[in-house]
Amino acid sequence: MNQEELQMVAFQIILHSGTSRTLVHEAFQAMRSSDFETAEQKLEEANTELTEAHKAQTSLLQQYASGVEIKIEIIMVHAQDHLMTTMTLREVAVEMLHLHRRIDNE
Repeated sequence: MNQEELQMVAFQIILHSGTSRTLVHEAFQAMRSSDFETAEQKLEEANTELTEAHKAQTSLLQQYASGVEIKIEIIMVHAQDHLMTTMTLREVAVEMLHLHRRIDNE
C-alpha cells in the first residue's frame, strides 16, 4: 500500500468518525430537551457512520493480514484515535440516554 492510499483510508476514518461525533453531540442536545426520539435517531445515525469508519479500518487490517506492508503515518494514528474516542463517546451517550429517560419519568 502506498502513502496516498494509506492517507485516503485515514481520511475516510476521520470523515466518518467526525460526522459520528457531530451526531452524538446533537443527540446530547436532544437529551437535554427531553427529545428522546431525536436523540435515539441521532445515536443510530452516529453508529452508521462509525460502521463506515470501521469498514475502512477493517480493509486496512485485512490487507496487513494478507502480507501487504503498511507503513503507519501520524495521520493514521490520528484517525485511529479519532475513531476510538468517538466510539467511546457514543457508548457513553447511549448510557446517558437511558439515564435521561429515567430522570424524565420520575
